[in-house]
Amino acid sequence: MDYRHEWKHEITLSDMIALRQRLKAVARPDPHAVDGKYFIRSLYFEDPADTALREKLDGVSRREKFRIRYYNRDPALIHLEKKSRWNGLGSKESAALSAVQAQELVRGETDWMMESGVPLLQELYCKMKTKGLRPHTIVDYMREPFIFRPGNVRVTLDYDIRTGLSCTDFLNSGCVTIPAALGTAILEVKWDAFLPEVIRDAVQLKGRHATAFSKYAVCRIYG
Repeated sequence: MDYRHEWKHEITLSDMIALRQRLKAVARPDPHAVDGKYFIRSLYFEDPADTALREKLDGVSRREKFRIRYYNRDPALIHLEKKSRWNGLGSKESAALSAVQAQELVRGETDWMMESGVPLLQELYCKMKTKGLRPHTIVDYMREPFIFRPGNVRVTLDYDIRTGLSCTDFLNSGCVTIPAALGTAILEVKWDAFLPEVIRDAVQLKGRHATAFSKYAVCRIYG
């Protein structure tokens, strides 16, 4: 498993506008973005003890969480992802899902997962059975991504964060969501062995420091 360095900053919308202009000058937009941005919908899994939430809020150095995700409201490409953190470093494992498989997961129909032959699906199945992991919270937001090849750097600006409240109907475009972090945006910087100075300088904001902000945690404020 490859771990990457990560910075995360909670910023204002005016900060985001300034950063957008700087990043456009030194990095290039992610080619997968449409007009420089895309919509993300994630459905996070949680156990009855709220372990993922509590470990995040408590700053546990080694933790993990599972989610399913798709982009630009297009269910043709859905991924199951496992996000892991260890001593400030992050990694992500991913496996493709069909829309039918995603819907079965949401409904709790899981018998097919062990027969899939996909290790990540099998791991989630075991944790659903042994730890009670279940689909819990929808998180929606917009993302503007930038990439810089030296250092394998990826910088993202996330905003318009919304929560689906008690709705877990992941593929239902009519699922009602409400704002969860008004006036707030998130700057994330990820890199491998080194962070080039040009990017380090571009993302500097006076009075802003790395934070443990979590879109999932913010979207749990309603339950």
